[in-house]
Amino acid sequence: MENAESKVGVRVRTYREQQHITVAELAAKSGVDEKVVTAIENGEVIPVISVLMKISRVLGQRLGTFMDDQFKPDPVITRKGDDETAPVDTVKSTGFTCRSLAFGKPDRHMEPFHYDFPADGEDMKSSHEGEEFIICESGQIELSYGRQTFLLNPGDTAYYNSVVTHSVKAAGGKPATLWGIIFMPA
Repeated sequence: MENAESKVGVRVRTYREQQHITVAELAAKSGVDEKVVTAIENGEVIPVISVLMKISRVLGQRLGTFMDDQFKPDPVITRKGDDETAPVDTVKSTGFTCRSLAFGKPDRHMEPFHYDFPADGEDMKSSHEGEEFIICESGQIELSYGRQTFLLNPGDTAYYNSVVTHSVKAAGGKPATLWGIIFMPA
């Protein structure tokens, strides 16, 4: 049975080869380092969401194409604790974990996620096409957006253009969680 790393890598390689794009061309067009693209395709790493978004845009695929393992008919219901919401991505440098909440819906235009941030996580800057909507669930979230910084408390929300460089992390020295939806135009 394939692990998550190899599934993502095989899918990236398959779509890249179908379009007759070299690893170097994919790296140049996506802005992702060539060594990272190779590591993804070789199943050595699961890319962070922002990296996978860049690759998916170049390959003309939606983000879920690379993450989903199975099809689910509408409505897709994800119950708290479902095995299918197991971490899709654990970002080692920052320590946060995100889980897909629309796993298996093939025709979606949004990517809903649940994020868990450790108390000592670091910023990971991101910039990509589309928009994001986040809701602080617990703890305190620090949103850096361009040159501004905002603190979100439980129940606070933020909606922003994700082409502007942004990052989120736990604030106040305690863990935090948030719900997020990423919309990427077709």
